[in-house]
Amino acid sequence: MKTVNIGTLSVSNDAPLTLIAGPCQLESADHAQMIAGTLAEACAAAGVQYVFKGSYDKANRTSLNAPAPLGLDKGLAVLEGVRNAIGCPVITDIHSEDQCEPVASVVDVMQIPAFLCRQTALLLAAGRSGAAINIKKGQFLAPWDMANVVAKVESTGNNKLLLTERGASFGYNNLVVDMCSLPEMAKTGYPVVMDATHAVAKPGGLGSASGGQRELAPVLARAAVSLGIAALFTETHEDPDNAPCDGPNMIYLRDMPALIESWAAFDKLAKSNPIRL
Repeated sequence: MKTVNIGTLSVSNDAPLTLIAGPCQLESADHAQMIAGTLAEACAAAGVQYVFKGSYDKANRTSLNAPAPLGLDKGLAVLEGVRNAIGCPVITDIHSEDQCEPVASVVDVMQIPAFLCRQTALLLAAGRSGAAINIKKGQFLAPWDMANVVAKVESTGNNKLLLTERGASFGYNNLVVDMCSLPEMAKTGYPVVMDATHAVAKPGGLGSASGGQRELAPVLARAAVSLGIAALFTETHEDPDNAPCDGPNMIYLRDMPALIESWAAFDKLAKSNPIRL
């Protein structure tokens, strides 16, 4: 099993669980630090490693009229503030080659969105940045197809990779998750992540926005963690129904501490007798 160092954290499929969590879209410095502080405290209590997630841009929104994001400069300032104030690593999405260098100078992990996971130039630019990279498996890929994605980044000499499952397209406005994809991607040796909240999204399901079933996110999270994976990805907000992005599939922040405690228990059980394929 490969280990990826993220800040002071060591992330691998046989290490204690890491939680990657935060709001879908960054809103302000105070808001980000409030969420990060709440989650960092809950993770510390449960023995879970924590990475704050927030997006400065959302390049694949359903509608042209979606709430405007903070943008690169303001967003990176918010992420840097979280890292300095809370002391946790931070992760954010990138969407183009020219974003790699400025983003890598601030964040600990750059994330390749699922729709962009086959964009060779973007993968190579991200790899050359030297930052750790979380690649979300496209909704259109089989899990074994990620070996080709990995090879592109490895060609740059960068071996600091995480691979994330977030569901597969299944008919109109619907996704399904094959739990077998997690151990399948783990055959690469790289840390595997389950994105439990985007996996319950209904892309475009509300017509001008994506729908979702947030009540099912903890169910998928529990199932994935029980397999013995490296990390869990969830988005959370204190008021999801009024969040600027992905509200229907985000977990209420007030529910996260209890959920983190339960996920940690399942993780400890799984890691005591890990699955080997």
